[in-house]
Amino acid sequence: MQKDESRTFEQVKKHYEIEKELASKLLNSNREDRQHLYTVLYDQLFKQVPHHPQLIRKADCKASAKEVDRKMRLIVKYLRDDSTFLEVGPGDCMLSLEVAKRVKKVYAVDVSQEITKNSILPQNFELIIYDGCTIPVTANTVTVAYSNQLMEHLHPEDAFDQLRSIYKLLAPGGVYICITPNRLTGPHDVSKYFDEVATGFHLKEYTHTDLSSLFASVGFSKMTAYIGGKGIYLRFPLFLIKGLEEFLCVMPSSLRKKLADTLLVKALLGVILVAKK
Repeated sequence: MQKDESRTFEQVKKHYEIEKELASKLLNSNREDRQHLYTVLYDQLFKQVPHHPQLIRKADCKASAKEVDRKMRLIVKYLRDDSTFLEVGPGDCMLSLEVAKRVKKVYAVDVSQEITKNSILPQNFELIIYDGCTIPVTANTVTVAYSNQLMEHLHPEDAFDQLRSIYKLLAPGGVYICITPNRLTGPHDVSKYFDEVATGFHLKEYTHTDLSSLFASVGFSKMTAYIGGKGIYLRFPLFLIKGLEEFLCVMPSSLRKKLADTLLVKALLGVILVAKK
C-alpha cells in the first residue's frame, strides 16, 4: 500500500470500504435514481468518513490558501471584471470565493452541502445543489466554467449530459476549464491504495483522447491543452499528448506504470483542457 501520511492504515481502509460500497450503489443505479443519489451518497460519505482528505484540507487554512493560489494562476488568464464564473464541484468553495472578489457573479454547483455548510457567502455568490447532471443556470450567461477533479466522479451515462449542459449555459466565446486525473497514471481515488483500477467514487477516469472526443461530441470545436501543475501551466500541443497516450496504451502494464510514475510523464498527462464555445 502507498502511504497516506495524514491517516492511519485503519482509517484509509475504512474509508476505502465505505466509498467502494457507496460508489457501487451509484454505478449500478438508473438515471432517475441518480437525481438524488449523488447528494445522498456523498453526504453519507462525508458523515461516515470525518477524516476524509477534503474535510481535512478545509480545516487547514494555510494549505487551502496555497492550493487556491495555484489554481488561480490558470483561471486568471480567462477572467475579467464583468465575468460570470461557474465552478462545478467546488468542494469547500474556497476557490470560488476567491474568484468572487474579482468578477461580477459566481455560481458554485455541487451535489453535497456537507463541506460547504456554515460558510459565509458574499452577495455575488450563489451556491446551487443539483442532481449531478443538469446545471440549473440560465443558458448563454456564463463566461468561464471550471471544474477540477469532477468529471471522474460522474456516472459515465451522465458525463455527456452534464457536458452538454455546460456547453449550453456558456455565452458565445465562453470557455470551460476542465481538470481531471489521467486514467493512465491512476487510479486516483482512495482505491489507489488497494486496486489496479478505480473502484471508489472515481466512476470513470479519462485520458486527453477520451475527454477531447467527449467535448467535441457536444459542440466544442476549439480545445487548448496545458501541462504542468502546482501553479505552473504551459500550453502544449494536444496531438502530441494524444500520441504519448497512444504509445503508453500499447506498452506492457508493468512498464507503463513505471513510466507513468515519473514526474515528466505526470506533468504531461495531467488532463488540463480548455474548450471554447
